[in-house]
Amino acid sequence: MAEGCTGKMASCRLARCCASPGRGSGSSCVTSPPCCGSARTWAWTRSWAWSCSASSACWPPSAPWCSSRCGTASPSPCSGCSISPSIRDSLLLEAGFLAVLVAPLHLLKWRSTAWRAHDNVTFWLVRWLLFRLMFASGVVKLTSRCPTWWGLTALTYHYETQCIPTPVAWFAHQLPVWVQKFSVVATYIIEIAIPLLFFAPIRRLRLFAFYSQVLLQVLIILTGNYNFFNALTIVLAFSLLDEEHTGRWLGRSKRRHASAWPPGLRSFLSTLLELTAYGLLVYWSIHYFGLEINWEKKLLDTKVAFTYHEFTKWLQAVTLPLVGLGFLSLSWEILSAMYRCVCVRGFFLKLWATLQWAVFATAAMGMFAISLVPFTYIDYESNGKLWPGIHQMFNAVERFQVVNSYGLFRRMTGVGGRPEVVLEGSYDKQIWTEIEFMYKPGNLSTAPPVVAPHQPRLDWQMWFAALAHHSSSPWFTSFVYRLLQGKKDVIRLVQADESKYPFSSQPPVYIRAQLYKYWFTDGTEAREGAAPWWRRQHVQEFFPTVSLGDPTLESLLNQHGLKDKTPLKRPMDTFLPWILQSIREHSRPYSGPAVLWSLYLIAATICLLRALGRRPRGSAPPGRHKGPKRGDPADRGGNEKNGQVRKKEAKEAEEKAEGRGRGGGESHADGLRSKKKK
Repeated sequence: MAEGCTGKMASCRLARCCASPGRGSGSSCVTSPPCCGSARTWAWTRSWAWSCSASSACWPPSAPWCSSRCGTASPSPCSGCSISPSIRDSLLLEAGFLAVLVAPLHLLKWRSTAWRAHDNVTFWLVRWLLFRLMFASGVVKLTSRCPTWWGLTALTYHYETQCIPTPVAWFAHQLPVWVQKFSVVATYIIEIAIPLLFFAPIRRLRLFAFYSQVLLQVLIILTGNYNFFNALTIVLAFSLLDEEHTGRWLGRSKRRHASAWPPGLRSFLSTLLELTAYGLLVYWSIHYFGLEINWEKKLLDTKVAFTYHEFTKWLQAVTLPLVGLGFLSLSWEILSAMYRCVCVRGFFLKLWATLQWAVFATAAMGMFAISLVPFTYIDYESNGKLWPGIHQMFNAVERFQVVNSYGLFRRMTGVGGRPEVVLEGSYDKQIWTEIEFMYKPGNLSTAPPVVAPHQPRLDWQMWFAALAHHSSSPWFTSFVYRLLQGKKDVIRLVQADESKYPFSSQPPVYIRAQLYKYWFTDGTEAREGAAPWWRRQHVQEFFPTVSLGDPTLESLLNQHGLKDKTPLKRPMDTFLPWILQSIREHSRPYSGPAVLWSLYLIAATICLLRALGRRPRGSAPPGRHKGPKRGDPADRGGNEKNGQVRKKEAKEAEEKAEGRGRGGGESHADGLRSKKKK
């Protein structure tokens, strides 16, 4: 993606800044790893990652911070109330790179179901990425010392202060406070404790961890518009599944491989360890979060029962052991893959499998090593104990963003109300008309939209701009300047349907911006006939009243170097720029979500038609197989030996039937004689 549209895609240092496979072709290995995904699935994931990048691109295809439109980009600061654009883009880059490692050639032959011996090794990296993402996201909430996270009241502010809420967020905001607090406790458990089960040797524990992560992401999708981020996290969570479980979803269940353990002992130990893990989760949750039922008020009381000092000590104690746990888990996958390579039949196939194993095992170990640097940002003492060579390796590849540090919702902003910038335009400085955006809150009676997986970057940038002075967002000055000029490309960023833009016929002469505080209305206000979604209060002026040629505007443009920059001229005489320009012209009247969902529906329809086309016409579902009847051609297709065996079996069956008939007749005659005697 172009830097002009995406801004600076730097790694967000939040710690610093506030399937059980079947036998492959030619393989006789019968051992199976604890968890394995399908490389074919990740061939699809790599193409899906490109669609994610499309959904995160600017739409319509121009951005207010592009140099040809409004000026240079201004990277947004990291915010705890929202997912920073750098974190979102960094996760997409790292997941896309891992998809290349997991399924490097399967994109060209996506129908192939061949399983390779080293698939578990590269697929483990996906699980490690998911672990780093979730564990760091839970830890930074507590290391930030944010009073809302420590007081378990963060969700009482989150739903109304996030960048672009959904209609469901309004209803979630109305939940009782004790439910919101318990939800924060559940978030801590899902993000800090349950990720440790990603590397559990027991399959059911990994399935429990998978469904816990999916539940959290689905709830976030329902209450907030975070583009493709949560969907991508769910895709990463599929690394916790095996092909036996996914086969049940598709109606193609597979049998597990035989184990050397006795079935009874294995089942007993698995159940015992599983119950122990669940018991520890429940005990720690009750002990460290003070869970207690208040029978008088009929609610669940919760509180953080540990201090910041105790938590940092715990974090220092577990960070390096977690690194060791990851190393042992990866080593097990590498050794298991090596054993499967040895079990491959044929000298050349074995040599080729071993060569692939050596290459991908080295790549996986290297990726794991350099990922330790950003992972240990959660604890600086542990970061300093890493081998200096690992830091050198990370510094060499840091600019490529193949590994990154993560941590979501570090601090909760908007505690005193959601800050929102409202633009106003006028022709005479007397009558001011508000300029409404497509997605961000503005009109009090307009319901929050559902735009995911689209990424409306202008509306997101407006949310970040409201958190500080307008000088912290230089692009905003250029944005106002282009609106005064009446630039069509910039107006389409505000409203794709120009008829909804209040100054579509003639640009405004004056523009100003006001800062408001927004809150969700509660149930009583909605019943009394007030605005059903929002209420607001004016705070102060955000941007002064300016017009074209105004000294204040000219000074700000010159200060930021945005005055009449020469737009970049791209050649349009070649085929690719011409086709892209044509697509842009035809899609301009439509909104970003409409275009993206249309593309997804078209892709789904094509896949469905291809699946139906491969199915024979008039074919019925496969029934239970019955052997051929005697006399059928299929019955006569065996060799001479099999024919003799079948004749012998048929003769024995006839003799048995005759014996049963004689026995039945004799018993019947004996019964008649006994009756006559009586």
